[in-house]
Amino acid sequence: MAVVTLNVVRGDAESGASLEKFEVPFRDGMSLLDAIFWIREHKDPSFSVRYSCRSANACKECSAFVDGKPGYLCSIRAVPDSEVKIEPLTGRPWIKDLATALE
Repeated sequence: MAVVTLNVVRGDAESGASLEKFEVPFRDGMSLLDAIFWIREHKDPSFSVRYSCRSANACKECSAFVDGKPGYLCSIRAVPDSEVKIEPLTGRPWIKDLATALE
């Protein structure tokens, strides 16, 4: 079975950052946001990421750095048997994990 490996920054401004690795089963058409939802459902429900596309029909809240480049997690497709690093955006107050303030 193909997987996508996510190396994700976890933590908050008070406790500091650490990198955590997750292997997620790959599905055709999966985005990196879908992979994070899988992590929340199957591995760690405390994982924080900001998004509104599925609940408020808004966009641009799932911004993050993926392999050092800014992008939207909902529009970046996961690639089978690949490994990516995901970090919160800089220049905004860091809340927790991948969630930053919307200022």
